[in-house]
Amino acid sequence: MSRVCEICGKHKAFGGHITRRGLAKKKGGIGMHVVKNTRRTFSPNLKSVRALVNGGVKRVKVCTACIRSEKIVKA
Repeated sequence: MSRVCEICGKHKAFGGHITRRGLAKKKGGIGMHVVKNTRRTFSPNLKSVRALVNGGVKRVKVCTACIRSEKIVKA
């Protein structure tokens, strides 16, 4: 099973991480320069919970936002 919320469909997102080097201009330097720009992933905060689905108890992967907003009924 993939890392996807079974309620809202939240899944892995992609972004970037910029590494800078140097002394900031306001601290007397020549400014921050970008040395590396790497891709990174943002994973959803998934929990495996027992929930009531179609009248029966089933184990589902749900993000914590859906658990907090009570979109599922815990069993």
